[in-house]
Amino acid sequence: MWTGPGRGLCLLGAPGLLLLLLLRATCMAVQFVPAKTYEDWWAYKETLHGSFVPGPPFWGLVNSAWSLCAIGKRQSPVDVNTSQMIFDPFLPPLRLSIGGKKISGTMYNTGRHVSFRPDPVQLVNVSGGPLPYSHRLQEIRLHFGSEDGFGSEHRIDGDSFSVEVQLIHYNQELYPNISEASRNPNGLAVISIFANIGPNPNSFLTRLLNRETITRISYKNDAYLLHDLSLEDLYPETFGFITYQGSMSTPPCYETATWILIDRPINITSVQLMEHNLPNQACSFAASS
Repeated sequence: MWTGPGRGLCLLGAPGLLLLLLLRATCMAVQFVPAKTYEDWWAYKETLHGSFVPGPPFWGLVNSAWSLCAIGKRQSPVDVNTSQMIFDPFLPPLRLSIGGKKISGTMYNTGRHVSFRPDPVQLVNVSGGPLPYSHRLQEIRLHFGSEDGFGSEHRIDGDSFSVEVQLIHYNQELYPNISEASRNPNGLAVISIFANIGPNPNSFLTRLLNRETITRISYKNDAYLLHDLSLEDLYPETFGFITYQGSMSTPPCYETATWILIDRPINITSVQLMEHNLPNQACSFAASS
């Protein structure tokens, strides 16, 4: 297990510096744009669509509210060096609480990744492992690369995977919603499940990535409702995990996430990998770095 902000104040007051004050005020208006105007102004890879859209190396530079992306000390994703891992025999197993029930939710093409968001009336919780609190599932993100073997955000000993499935949870015991949790300590828990091309494809991913579903979300902001999904089927039958304290892997990069990397990959088909290439979907961080 691994355990791995800033303000500027300017005081001007002399009457004779009125012009200077006006110039500085103009400069400030240009530089310090409210963060909400930047919400869509980032990508996993630098792109040009009439204007520059910054990739990961620039996230911490284009918006002061995202400074942790550049100066943070516990930033994710990481390349795990297994020779430096420490085994903790006292960590309990992960516990998935869903009561054996199947779930429904909505698939989205966000323009950056494919996202599945469970119906909010259905509670899917995870606890145990390194988590001292119960965390509620908010979203499942699927990160693909432009080619086989280069899609995951995380790497293990320098090796990446074709897909990284990220189950994003928030601490429901301490915070009322994911927005509040993402800004505060012990706020988020992200479980990553890796996938490669192989036989016996994962049945949960097959439901998410079949041709019918993918064609319904071919363009940015498209959505498609799915029913009767068994979340237990997403996990390998047996597995261990690697855990560390890190950050959100998207702006504003708050360092409030406990990452849990499942150590046994699941399988997808080459057809599913090819069909994921949706219009307006960006490559993942790992694929573009």
